[in-house]
Amino acid sequence: MTTSRARTGEWLLTSALDEFDQQAGELLASDPALHTVALSVTARMRASGWARDGARFGVWTGPGGRADGYFFWTPPHFLYVALPGEDAGREEAAGALVDALAELPLDGANGALESTAALAGAWRERHPGARAERVMRQRLFRLGELTPPKSLPEGGARIAGGTDRELLTDWHMAFETEAHPRDAASREQAEAWADERIAYGGVTLWEDADGDPVSMAGLTLGSLGTVRVAPVYTPPALRGRGYAAAVTAEVSRAARAEGAEEVLLFTDLSNPTSNALYHRLGYRPVREFAVWEFRR
Repeated sequence: MTTSRARTGEWLLTSALDEFDQQAGELLASDPALHTVALSVTARMRASGWARDGARFGVWTGPGGRADGYFFWTPPHFLYVALPGEDAGREEAAGALVDALAELPLDGANGALESTAALAGAWRERHPGARAERVMRQRLFRLGELTPPKSLPEGGARIAGGTDRELLTDWHMAFETEAHPRDAASREQAEAWADERIAYGGVTLWEDADGDPVSMAGLTLGSLGTVRVAPVYTPPALRGRGYAAAVTAEVSRAARAEGAEEVLLFTDLSNPTSNALYHRLGYRPVREFAVWEFRR
């Protein structure tokens, strides 16, 4: 995809992260919590070069030529989209985006509930007989006053290191398969994720009294004062023992101690257990998000 000049009401398309930063930076900075996914993904790209060669970006120009929406696409993951807040502008941008990406294999979308619904509607209009199915609803939470569990399980927390690489790889693959079965990570992708997280201390493990890892919680790279807790994973056989609550409380505390202004996380709304857990720890809802899958 080549870079093109955009006027008000058009998409500026590029494959260059630097250009996306320049065009979308003011919009992303206007609400770092809302734009946490874009900020964390682009921070990861800058730090490691991850998926840079295959990435695609776009910025929608609103009144005055300022960015009023954006997308990024890092195949094989679904496109992530944020469209204008007003209904008319959102519908216009959604239709224009489907047209702009007509030659690419658009197979799904992730983003705020209203943006993804508008894009799914535009995609259906342009592909009669095709299906657009919402496959997940999520909620973005921000940490208010941290309330750690009154009773912690035996053991303690530590930062994952190089000797944990295989464990992190296995657990990341298991998490992705469970949480995102249509978009799960390959082993190669999981190994790259483990290497990146180890490099900046981005995973905390909870160990039991025998020193065996029983749960993990990650933190994304910080950007504009925000970090996001992701992922949180406990193997199925070890669930229900308070490990996830303990390790999530620890990474949340550590993020605050290191100066994060906003500590965020996403939950799957179909999982009442995790939603209740994060609420008990002090996380409060911000906005709903969704994942859609497109099938011709």
